[in-house]
Amino acid sequence: MKKILLYVCLCFTAHSFAQVAPAVKGSVYGSSVNNQEAISVADLQEKLESEKQFTGKVTGKVVSVCQEKGCWMKLAQADGSDIMIRFKDYKFFVPKNIEGKEVVLNGVGKKTTTSVAMLKHYAKDAGKTDEEIDKITEPKDEIVFTAAGVLVL
Repeated sequence: MKKILLYVCLCFTAHSFAQVAPAVKGSVYGSSVNNQEAISVADLQEKLESEKQFTGKVTGKVVSVCQEKGCWMKLAQADGSDIMIRFKDYKFFVPKNIEGKEVVLNGVGKKTTTSVAMLKHYAKDAGKTDEEIDKITEPKDEIVFTAAGVLVL
């Protein structure tokens, strides 16, 4: 019985430490980042027309976040599409209430093709219905940014 109680206490403690603090102005997730010399999402898109990748800071508005554990998010683009944001080496997460916030990211962006399987996985994480997920039938060419740090503005 003592072993079971100890196990339950350890699980509860581990779960408590795994929680991510709410996204409020000035919150930083991952490595330290500031907003100096950050470019807009539109500028990132333009740079990637002529370059293979961009390393630096990007600022934008969060339009979606993984509802499972905050392991990815998306930034809005002017044309209504979005940019997938992943976190370097899966070392940190962001809070689920970061949606709608302006952020600065530090990391690397590039164009890539995301498979149907990954698109369906992300749709499930975002809480989409089975019907919406079933409509995903083709890979998507998109900008993916791997962030080492995120600052909430």
